[in-house]
Amino acid sequence: MKYVYYIYQLFVAFPIVILATILTAFFTGLGCSIGNGHFWGYYPGHCWGWVIVRAFLLPVRVEGRENLEKGHSYVFIANHQGAFDIFLIYGFLCRNFKWMMKWQLKKIPFVGYACKKSHQIFVDKRGPSKVKKTYDDARKTLSSGMSVVVFPEGSRSFTGHMGVFKKGAFVLADELQLPVVPLTINGSFDIMPRTRDWRFANWHPLTLTIHQPIYPVDKGPRNVQATMHQSYDSVMSSIEPQYQGFVENPDQ
Repeated sequence: MKYVYYIYQLFVAFPIVILATILTAFFTGLGCSIGNGHFWGYYPGHCWGWVIVRAFLLPVRVEGRENLEKGHSYVFIANHQGAFDIFLIYGFLCRNFKWMMKWQLKKIPFVGYACKKSHQIFVDKRGPSKVKKTYDDARKTLSSGMSVVVFPEGSRSFTGHMGVFKKGAFVLADELQLPVVPLTINGSFDIMPRTRDWRFANWHPLTLTIHQPIYPVDKGPRNVQATMHQSYDSVMSSIEPQYQGFVENPDQ
């Protein structure tokens, strides 16, 4: 069955991914240029993520949607197991948001164009002025009532285990006194781990667990540290047993 699935990917799933990516970039760019940036900056990407997961015939389970309030702005933080994290969150979180992503992603054909046109937040650490712009963009997005999604590990896991969390997203949440919502992703590492980029995907179920929001109880460094530790524990609590526990990520 594995090879049948590979043949299916070659002749069905991959062409769908290419076509969906081109169409998403086109409609995102056009829509953001002439209309509502919040709408066109999210919904084409939302459909893109959903289509890609379905094209690979992957079952999805989402737990905890009842923990979110309609119309509320959140800082979502998630573990980063693999490439399919993006498609799972975009397609199945069902909340309008902006990504905080590495600036290098601007270089990906079509995807980078769509991200720039839809004003996703690029994390650029190549100098103090660029770092400041990253935080200014994130602050502006959150202040406007939008949510953001962050992978606080900074990069995908090599092992499926979580690395350390960086504090940037938690500092923003503290400054604006916004709740942090931990997300746990399971299955993405088994589908396409970082060491198998651009190869055939393995079939495996995906699960997205939406934990209860962590509301600020203070303001300042103590609140940042407390929120970061509580978020880490929440994400870890729902990770599958074989990926439980801290493993240092070489490029963190």
